[in-house]
Amino acid sequence: MDLREELPNDRQAVRDIHLQAFGDHGLVVADLIDSLRDAITPEDGLSLVAEHNGQIVGHVMFTRSLLDAPRRLVEVQVLSPLAVMPELQGRGIGSALVRHGLGTLTERAVPLVFLEGDPGYYSRFGFAPGGGLGFRKPSLRIPDGAFQAIRLARYEPWMTGTLVYAEQFWRHDAVGLREPNA
Repeated sequence: MDLREELPNDRQAVRDIHLQAFGDHGLVVADLIDSLRDAITPEDGLSLVAEHNGQIVGHVMFTRSLLDAPRRLVEVQVLSPLAVMPELQGRGIGSALVRHGLGTLTERAVPLVFLEGDPGYYSRFGFAPGGGLGFRKPSLRIPDGAFQAIRLARYEPWMTGTLVYAEQFWRHDAVGLREPNA
């Protein structure tokens, strides 16, 4: 399996992975990715794919957001989304993508990475509940345990505060959980 940055001709394969992996929520996620791609530059953000036998089988995206810290705004990254073809889940593809991405962001001197996700899965990479680390979630709709952060090498203790998601997450209503039938 090869891990590499997403190329323009990978777009449809990446979209298909998310449509399959996220079920009913797949269209929102796929559209979010299409919007977030425009914000990624070689210095800011990261979109990685896992390729096996010439086929894209996994994808992860890291995009710029801000931490509203008391001292100043801090540029951080948000890991979202992560997906692997359903028939290949549980084989370490998603883990490999996350580890590769975190390594790249550490090299780029990113201090913090945030996400919304399963603590049972993401804790293996060093993510911990954000509230316990001095961070406030950007929406009350995010379950406390799902709001997670990892402090990388460039983190400094004064970097606390509220995560401010990039505008695309709000535009696609991809923050937290909506109440069904509300």
